[in-house]
Amino acid sequence: MFKRYETRFQSFWRSSSRFFRWFVPGIGVKRWFIVLLAGITLIGTGLAIYLLDIYRTAPKTWWLPILSFISLRFLTRPLRVVIFGGLGFGLIGLGFWRLNRALLSPFMRPGQRLVDQVTDYRRREHGPRIVAIGGGHGIATVLRGLKSFTNNLTAVVSVADDGGSSGELRRSLGILPPGDIRNCLAALSDDEALLTQLFQYRFGEDTGLGGHSFGNLFISALTDITGSFEKAIAESGRALSVHGQVLPATLHNVKLVADVHLPHAQTEVRVEGESKIPMAAGRVRRIWLEPDDASAFPPVIQAVLAADMIIIGPGSLYTSILPNLLVGDLLEAIRSSRALKLFVSNTATQPGETDMYSSGDHIRSLEDLAGPGLVDLIVCNSWYDKKLEKGTQWVKVDEKLEGDPRLYCSDLADHRQPVHHDAIKLASVLMDLYNERTGPLNKEQATQ
Repeated sequence: MFKRYETRFQSFWRSSSRFFRWFVPGIGVKRWFIVLLAGITLIGTGLAIYLLDIYRTAPKTWWLPILSFISLRFLTRPLRVVIFGGLGFGLIGLGFWRLNRALLSPFMRPGQRLVDQVTDYRRREHGPRIVAIGGGHGIATVLRGLKSFTNNLTAVVSVADDGGSSGELRRSLGILPPGDIRNCLAALSDDEALLTQLFQYRFGEDTGLGGHSFGNLFISALTDITGSFEKAIAESGRALSVHGQVLPATLHNVKLVADVHLPHAQTEVRVEGESKIPMAAGRVRRIWLEPDDASAFPPVIQAVLAADMIIIGPGSLYTSILPNLLVGDLLEAIRSSRALKLFVSNTATQPGETDMYSSGDHIRSLEDLAGPGLVDLIVCNSWYDKKLEKGTQWVKVDEKLEGDPRLYCSDLADHRQPVHHDAIKLASVLMDLYNERTGPLNKEQATQ
């Protein structure tokens, strides 16, 4: 019998704990509960005054003793206050809880309590303002991890892509390449299930759709319907329930050009086009945009200047990351921003683009273009325990970089796909650095 009562008490305690979680600071419920309670109290006070007036002035009829019994006049006044107050609070709480469930049940995720969802949403709503700059799968990984910590995310992506489905749509429809933007929207989606899979679905070459992804076609169609590329991105974000925004670095139709030093010849060749640079299989000596005076998309400048943290990378160094910094006023905005600025080095080299590069080579290439001291911290992977496929090497910390006080090393690799970062590990480290729970490691710690 004692066991049965103990079980009931534990069940009651869990239910009570869940109810009182609604009143945790920051969830945004207490203020409206107080307003609701004040309104009900005023209505109750008015009704009580009316009933008291009837009780005192009405002739003594048969129903007055019944009213006296219902009002518990045979009990002391303090006890009556406790009983009626307790019943009132209980009914208000029950009604409030059931009303919320009735209104929000269409939007609830299966297997997760409403209070947990509201608490998590409020926490992310008040999260730091973070701008991630890059392109390709690297920036998508950053966004996929950070969306668990904040809703205030802005992805800034390059629009120099001229290969694959994006390049074909760019040439045939005259729009900016949607591929990297599509990947970021999918990564930021609250529900990376059926709709997001549909957005990422790629048609086969033999279907007559030329290997295009559904998301690229969707953004292209919205561009025609809405009349602008930026509106098409915003509408796509709404369709995917995206919290945050994805912005092109510039709205100009830019082309990426590079001078590449060929490995087995004492000569340089000029390569035009983002997709052709890795195919040259040489070392990039210089890179620029044509036209070189393209202005940044104004909302990008606003997001960078308002940011609490700016993350550059990971991603293809010369074809995804640096093209963003080649937009002059965007680079100046990054320099001027008071945000914490981090550079995330790749875990592995990219064939034809960064062969044999170390983490030091990555940051030196960045600073050769953007100037020294652009970033406050350099975040590198320290796990190299798996053999990579032929043509790819680990991006390791070299001796020059080991002495840099900005260096922070940690196991950031996805052990199943080591050429990629693990989204959760990377996001946790970035947030730890932002919250100053950890700091840049010295040389001895970095090598452990």
